[in-house]
Amino acid sequence: MLSNDILNALKGYMKDLKNEIAFVVQTGEHAKRKELLDMLTQIATTSERLSVIEQDTDGELRSPVTFKLTKNDQETGITFSGVPGGHEFNSLILAILQTGGSQLKLDESIQNMVKKVNSKLDFQVFVSLSCHACPDVVQAMNQFALLNDNINAEMIDGGVYPDLVSENNIQGVPTVFLNGEVFASGKVEIAGIIEKLGNVAPEILASDSQTRLPLQDVTVIGGGPAGVAAAIYAARKGLKVTVVADRFGGQVKDTMGIENLISVPKTTGPELTGSLMEHLNDYEVTLKEHIRVDKIEKGDIKTLTLSSGEILETRTLIIATGANWRELGVPGEKENIGNGVAYCPHCDGPFYKGKDVAVIGGGNSGVEAALDLAGIVNNVTVFEFLPELKADQVLIEQLHKRSNINVITNAATKQITASDGKVDAIEYIDRETNEEHRQPLHGVFVQIGLVPNSKVVDGIVDMTKYGEIIINEKGLTSEPGIFACGDVTTVPYKQIVIAMGEGSKAALAAFDYLLMNPIEEESEEVKEEQAA
Repeated sequence: MLSNDILNALKGYMKDLKNEIAFVVQTGEHAKRKELLDMLTQIATTSERLSVIEQDTDGELRSPVTFKLTKNDQETGITFSGVPGGHEFNSLILAILQTGGSQLKLDESIQNMVKKVNSKLDFQVFVSLSCHACPDVVQAMNQFALLNDNINAEMIDGGVYPDLVSENNIQGVPTVFLNGEVFASGKVEIAGIIEKLGNVAPEILASDSQTRLPLQDVTVIGGGPAGVAAAIYAARKGLKVTVVADRFGGQVKDTMGIENLISVPKTTGPELTGSLMEHLNDYEVTLKEHIRVDKIEKGDIKTLTLSSGEILETRTLIIATGANWRELGVPGEKENIGNGVAYCPHCDGPFYKGKDVAVIGGGNSGVEAALDLAGIVNNVTVFEFLPELKADQVLIEQLHKRSNINVITNAATKQITASDGKVDAIEYIDRETNEEHRQPLHGVFVQIGLVPNSKVVDGIVDMTKYGEIIINEKGLTSEPGIFACGDVTTVPYKQIVIAMGEGSKAALAAFDYLLMNPIEEESEEVKEEQAA
């Protein structure tokens, strides 16, 4: 049951609905059907434009716990299979608001690409309600459906449809199917989905000419703590600022427990990401979200080619692209991503309820992952390459209090094995005795640190052999006018609070650079000649 506070908040959101929206629910019996009907009925009380219709759809809808949204008695292409609670409640509310006429969240350039799709695309997104990464994908697909009648989008709660999960060998979320075939699995970004979409619907990439965006004073690549801090500090100086981010929030969005952001005793990654967006929206900053930078041309004016096909020119550039999960690089890892190999315990942990899993890595990330998983799975084994765990002592103490967590140190992972398409064991070498061991299990969560996302500036600025961008005390790189900050740089201690400070510093340094390198104003005569 939804609380009165939630219902009152929904009444405020729903007052601007411009269309008649119906929740069309398949008739029949199901253990979760009453819960679903109760939720939808309560939501429908928040606006006269909302209604619940129980209907035999003659097999169109998956089961009695499946419903679709219609707009003014017309199909929208949006379907939910399961009770969209947990993190997916927001997906449902956004779908209602956007069907009702609210502005879509996708960048206009992406919207234009999706509108070009001229073939039938049926997307199914398998989720778990505890997955905080899944709503981004569900919400994007729902918007795709609203933009183009050729596209359908269905959210499927794996907890409600275990037979479907088993039948499709799904062991990680989100997993996206397109027209019955696996389209994307595991951690997937919207920018990556757009890229894949170009492979199946090449018409979206067709363009008569490249759009050139207005010249910017500062362009920030990256939407994590460092990038947002840089953008805000630059905007506060009155500069023209654009942020290009394939995923707003970056790695922070995947962090569930944050207790070391000074002045904020406790928060979560999704909450902090929301706060970053709210703060950024206080300033005149252009956000190009779900878009990547494909190419950078250096010079007094830097030219960026975006994945949307747009061209962006900027006087200064701040690289705040952060880092990604580091991979083990052993046989069986890449081959089994989404089938037993995972990098996000919060997203994929529920799929291993009552099973045995391993966490590779004994640093803070690894120990935190083991603690999270211990409440879900049967047993967790932490494998650490070094003789001792590297995590903070407070986390190690918590680890030793859990009876279903084992620790193996001096362990070098040799390979991950699988049978029938699913992980079944990990093979490792005891570095002290050089003996080989095999441990049967069902899942492996890799938590061995981060690798810098610096490919976009490869060959443009100097980097270490590890791919970290080399910067000075002001965040300046080897290339004039290009700055860097956060986890992608050589700055030690990859922490949120440090990234924010480094981003702020890079923006202030960029401002100083602009003061020292002003653009020469063209005379009125030159402007008139160019106009003629």
